[in-house]
Amino acid sequence: MPIVSYFIKRLLQAAFVVVVVSLLVAFAIRMTGDPAMMMLGESANVTEADLHNIREQMGLNRPFLVQYWGFMSGLFSGDLGDSFFRGAIAPLIWQAMKATMLLAIISLGVSMLISLPLGIYAARHKNSWGDQCIRILSLTGLSFPNFWLGIMLMLLFSVTLKWLPVSGFSGASSLILPALTIGIILTASNLRIIRSAMLEVLNSQYVMVARAKGLSEHRVIYRHALRNSAITIITYLGLQFGALMGGLVVVELVFNWPGMGTLAIESIAQRDYPILQTVVTVLAMLIVLVNLLVDVAYVMLDPRIRLE
Repeated sequence: MPIVSYFIKRLLQAAFVVVVVSLLVAFAIRMTGDPAMMMLGESANVTEADLHNIREQMGLNRPFLVQYWGFMSGLFSGDLGDSFFRGAIAPLIWQAMKATMLLAIISLGVSMLISLPLGIYAARHKNSWGDQCIRILSLTGLSFPNFWLGIMLMLLFSVTLKWLPVSGFSGASSLILPALTIGIILTASNLRIIRSAMLEVLNSQYVMVARAKGLSEHRVIYRHALRNSAITIITYLGLQFGALMGGLVVVELVFNWPGMGTLAIESIAQRDYPILQTVVTVLAMLIVLVNLLVDVAYVMLDPRIRLE
């Protein structure tokens, strides 16, 4: 089947990207210093024998490719080994990834709930006062740094009104402020993309024909226009996911959210290279997987796209 061969081809390309990224990360981390020296510190009592013993325990005395192969085989088998200071890595990654994915999905949902109706309205009422207000709102949102917006929301809803928790993860209410912060930032750019995509489709000939046939405006917008603009919107959302994974680091730190970003920053501070290497590789795999799903979605949404 063409769809199966296409998926296999894209899967192999995605696997190659993950291998290249993980190799670069593993090499770059080892260029930052000797983990054994980091652990023992710069004390004058540290001997070369002590450093050798630490490297032996960590497996750092093995060739680089042997270390890399052990890391990748453990990654795909679920045995991620141990960190330098915090025990088994797999439970740490699993808990952090669940928190990050939950925050990312809820934030994207919040953004689409706001940007989709506003973007469609702006496209349908081009150059009206409502369209102008929405475009100003979008530009204003793009000018807000995510950490500043998070702090402002925290001061308003947590410190002043005392409606929501300040930080941490103590329940569903703890998710509101970080998700709202990221959702508002994403909405600013999503509004522009949805408006632009809908404007292009609404001016097309088949939309004019659909209106001339007497179809209701609701059916023209949501059955024809929105469906045909979905390729552009989904493409942008796929690219946005990668930026979102990077942008979550700052928001997670602001709200002390126990996600991958917080775990990565903590591992950098502790020089815990096994955790850092695993976090970056897993995030790369998630981004590649999302882009793979976007490519497959093209074919399913628009049969005009040739698999070849």
